[in-house]
Amino acid sequence: MTGLLTLLILLGITIAIWQMVKIFDLAQANRDQSQIANDKDNSVNGYLMLAFLGFIYIITIISFALWGDLPLVSNSASAHGPDIDRLMIISMVVIFIVQTVTQFLLHYFAFKYKGEKGRKALFYADNDKLEFIWTIIPVITLAGLIMYGLFTWNDIMTINEEDDPIVIELYAQQFNWKARYAGEDNVLGKANVRLINLDNANILGLDESDPNAQDDIITTELHLPVGRPVLFKMRSQDVLHSAYMPHFRAQMNCVPGMITQFAFTPTVTTEEMRLNPEIYEKVRNINKIRNANSKKLQANGEEPLDRYEFDYLLLCNKICGKSHYNMQMKIIVETEEKYNEWLKEQKIFKNSLVQN
Repeated sequence: MTGLLTLLILLGITIAIWQMVKIFDLAQANRDQSQIANDKDNSVNGYLMLAFLGFIYIITIISFALWGDLPLVSNSASAHGPDIDRLMIISMVVIFIVQTVTQFLLHYFAFKYKGEKGRKALFYADNDKLEFIWTIIPVITLAGLIMYGLFTWNDIMTINEEDDPIVIELYAQQFNWKARYAGEDNVLGKANVRLINLDNANILGLDESDPNAQDDIITTELHLPVGRPVLFKMRSQDVLHSAYMPHFRAQMNCVPGMITQFAFTPTVTTEEMRLNPEIYEKVRNINKIRNANSKKLQANGEEPLDRYEFDYLLLCNKICGKSHYNMQMKIIVETEEKYNEWLKEQKIFKNSLVQN
């Protein structure tokens, strides 16, 4: 009720302001006949359009100088990552060329054909040739980009079962992630949110009678072997989430009531990525800021901030609630030997159940 009353009040205020503006305009129209632009006004506005064009280009050049390397320097860590980056670069180049040309024509024509006393504008109803040109060029360009994007997406989403990918479930809930490994049989057991039983630690709702579920492994940290294909099956317990792994150029919605999937092959270990010059520089800058803030905290008798270290992250890319910003899980990409050692240390599902 409060929200409805607030909306009605705002609507009333808006209507009142609109009516007042109309009354003011009508009153001014009868008093002042000097608002017609003259040649001087048109000339000033024409030069201002050129000045604004220059401003746009200067801002663009500055932006490229400071941040222009972001789409050009690839820090992708998956086999399909360079394809995604290449698609992004091509799209950016096309958009940049179109923006540069159209903005120039728009502002230059506003200057060149500014109003002058005695000059009449040329008018014609239509021009079939011109309309064909400005229709067919965007159609061809967009069709090319869309087809290239579809082929790229199709290649990424095609899963080759002969590669025997590792099967891992990403389970989303407000506001954390769980990972479920398929175990030695590489087959995930059946699961349903209705089977969740916190009394015996069945936190993901696995079917306890399903043999394939007995060797499944549930973890709060995601470990991946470098060079091995991984097939992710994704579920959501409550609302719509989105599994986003930026450095792997991977994202897929987690939809309640259904299973979605995405596959990729990690190509760069966590340790190798930490040595990447771009990542190293970012970490150095972050720690420089954290050190400055730590000194302020220590001066106030508070605990200093921990030193930041780069890690791959699984994030939620949907606004899923008040703690959405904190919904993340660490991803560790390592050699297959280290991965197998870590996996052996984890407790399988049948051993993790609490017997009542």
